[in-house]
Amino acid sequence: MAPRIVTLPGDGIGPEIMASATEILDAVGAFDYDQRLFGGASIDTHGTALTDAVLEACRGADAVLLAAVGGPQWDSTDPDARRPEQGLLGLRKGLGLYANLRPVRPVPALYDASPLRRDRIEGTSLLVVRELTGGIYFGARGRDDDGAYDTCAYSVGEIERIVRVAFEAAEARVTSVDKANVLETSRLWREIVTGVHSREYPHIRLEHMLVDNAAMQLVAAPRHFDVIVTENLFGDILSDEAAMLTGSIGMLPSASLGAAGAPGLFEPVHGSAPDIAGTAAANPLAMILSAAMLLRHGLSRPAEAAAVESAVDRALESGLRTADLGGSATTAEATRAVLDGL
Repeated sequence: MAPRIVTLPGDGIGPEIMASATEILDAVGAFDYDQRLFGGASIDTHGTALTDAVLEACRGADAVLLAAVGGPQWDSTDPDARRPEQGLLGLRKGLGLYANLRPVRPVPALYDASPLRRDRIEGTSLLVVRELTGGIYFGARGRDDDGAYDTCAYSVGEIERIVRVAFEAAEARVTSVDKANVLETSRLWREIVTGVHSREYPHIRLEHMLVDNAAMQLVAAPRHFDVIVTENLFGDILSDEAAMLTGSIGMLPSASLGAAGAPGLFEPVHGSAPDIAGTAAANPLAMILSAAMLLRHGLSRPAEAAAVESAVDRALESGLRTADLGGSATTAEATRAVLDGL
């Protein structure tokens, strides 16, 4: 039986790049797709970004592939407004996806597309491991007559499980990022990370780094990092900063994983880019690389994943450039270049 993949095209350029990803997947295997409405498209039809039926379909799938959500028509500062991003948070929570993996590996063919000098990024290969279901995004929040509050909270168990993911992924060093000079949650974070390291992973080097310093070092010395592990808010910001090392946020895939046996969620880091939706200008490469992560982490097919990743590298080496990379290739032309590489 073919693996079942729930596809969530979402909004903006989502349907266009999802078509590219499934075309690539079909070139390396047979899959059963179950396409569902999600995000803003679901709000317009069902009044909610994530329906119970879609969540149940995702729970029963082998993997979930998401394109992008959001758009100006759903933007609002009203705390009671329905927003596409609520579906993403609900999906992560509903599937128990606590670990977000974002690999950052500038491709040699794109070194000159990065805002940093070639000699600064050459040889960079790092992984950002972000805790995904705790912290300030999921804490108590509210307003009173004179202000507002958002609560950041972490338990020992939440910290331990994400830190183990980071140590398991590391080749040489884990950099744990916090704000332990100010925040009590960060002080607990540092204590737990240190304990897990000494008890279970003493062969891996561990360093602690304050988040403001980490933000600077990602620009000043990106080759220094192997695996970065951090809490939800810091990880959200640092992973987007790290994405620009590649020259475009349109190049960065991600995987969100939970307990063994649970379906993973795979998505590009970039947004829905409503300004270019329907113009055939969207870069599908991050979406295609997210499909490769689905093959590797979601379906345990590392050979097929490596084939897709190598095909993307070859396409770029042969001169493929979409608009965000300074070229003029369309979404379809970029997809064809990867298929030719396969």
